[in-house]
Amino acid sequence: MKSTGLVKANLSRLSSIGIGGVVELFIIDSDEYPSSRVLIAGATNILFSPTPPPLMKLSKKFSFIKITDQTLHIGAATPNGRVVSFCRKHNIANFEFLSHLPGTIGGAIKMNAGLKEYETSNYLLSFRTKHGWIDADKAEFLYRYSDIKDVIFEAKFTLQNGFDERKIELFKGLRVNQPKEPSAGSLFKNPPQEYAGKLIELVGLKGYRIADMAFSDRHANFLVNLGEGTYQDAITLIELAKKRVLQRYDIELELEVIVL
Repeated sequence: MKSTGLVKANLSRLSSIGIGGVVELFIIDSDEYPSSRVLIAGATNILFSPTPPPLMKLSKKFSFIKITDQTLHIGAATPNGRVVSFCRKHNIANFEFLSHLPGTIGGAIKMNAGLKEYETSNYLLSFRTKHGWIDADKAEFLYRYSDIKDVIFEAKFTLQNGFDERKIELFKGLRVNQPKEPSAGSLFKNPPQEYAGKLIELVGLKGYRIADMAFSDRHANFLVNLGEGTYQDAITLIELAKKRVLQRYDIELELEVIVL
């Protein structure tokens, strides 16, 4: 893939769930980008339709990590795994939770990604968009949500010593029941005082399959692609789960996966 401009891209290869067609993708290499396009970051929590909106992605120029002015300075296109490796090497604390979260740091900020009480926004100091550097407290962060609308180019985080290998094992244990098959991560947000996976299982859909798409038999809140899964089969399963949970428990499931 070229580093800048418009390129042809196969979304099924970019997407973690393995669904999508060939599109023209704009590669961002500067602070200028078309406002009409949607940023896809690492595409680890996206379900692409056969006719997605115009898309764009940050170039590798925005993949970097360094220590600047006693902060951890990270480019938005930097993979989460690379952040963890850097923190291990330099004995930096608080980023162990990223070890089992796929994607990029920009996506983690945008979605306020996390595990349990560990969330990306907890350690965020500031981030840069086309409007310049913005203090983190100027944005709203909630459970798997931020109100940031513009493309994030880079960010600065608190720098604290003490990488904890025990946390790596803890987070590994929290993810042990997650499926190995291609998925887009947690399908629905957990409703207040409930677990989406438990609700899907209670309405009889754990392991339920349509063609090559299924609710995982390991964790019902993961929609997995068993080979040649399609967007339409995925949407059918999503709507089925929402309908059954609403009818039986009067709970409206909210997607965590982004549908484009």
